[in-house]
Amino acid sequence: MATQTLLPETSATDVARGLSARPGTRETLNQVLAMAWRALKKMRRNPEQFFDVTLQPLLFTAMFAYIFGGAISGDVKHYLPIVITGILAQSALTACMATGTQMREDMEKGVFDRFKSLPIARIAPLAGPALADLLRYGIAATLTILVGVAMGYRPDPVGAVGGWLLTIVAGWSLAWIFTWLGTVARSAQAVQGIGMMIMFPLTFLSPAFVPQSTMPGWLQHFVAVNPVTLVIKALRDLMNDGHFTANVAWALLGCLVVVAIFAPLAVRSYSRKM
Repeated sequence: MATQTLLPETSATDVARGLSARPGTRETLNQVLAMAWRALKKMRRNPEQFFDVTLQPLLFTAMFAYIFGGAISGDVKHYLPIVITGILAQSALTACMATGTQMREDMEKGVFDRFKSLPIARIAPLAGPALADLLRYGIAATLTILVGVAMGYRPDPVGAVGGWLLTIVAGWSLAWIFTWLGTVARSAQAVQGIGMMIMFPLTFLSPAFVPQSTMPGWLQHFVAVNPVTLVIKALRDLMNDGHFTANVAWALLGCLVVVAIFAPLAVRSYSRKM
């Protein structure tokens, strides 16, 4: 009888300890990788999630190059060094917007409610999908560069690799903004709507498609501090000139600042909802 009474008490204590114990660094990393694998399997079963990183870069690159190339740079060939780097930044921003939308959809379906009973790190359900989305950023950057090369763009070979990596890093860092939005918005539609209001000003109020010098003076002040501008200038220094300049360092620092601000905000907001 003593054994029968002790076993339930011991089991309950073990469970309580397991739920209250904070996972170590190695456990947290394993949990993040498990969540990333889950997100990758979800992408494989829903290939429409790749539409924004496959069709959009192709359409936007060709459309902007042939429509604005002659008006801005005289011909398409001279406009490609401007538009390709602009499309890279825009594609990263568009792709990372889907991160918050997908996460909000999972929360609405009750998937995140199941994570409540699991003794996992609070950051794992957030960082896992963000890690899996590196594949999407890589696809968007690769297709944009390849389309540009097919149209006559000739980037510096080493700089093109650096620009490709910077695009992925920028997409991953900016995704934390939309991850945070996914934890505070009430619906996936709200995340998408707010994301569009963020994406368009950041993209078009930048030197992505037109020279910054052609804008009004008061607008140039905003363009100068726009984080997308930092990324675009860094991409142009890397891909067009093949130089690792201060703009690249500033862009990487900006990405780090975004993660340092919005990753804790996302985890905190997510923990409150848990």
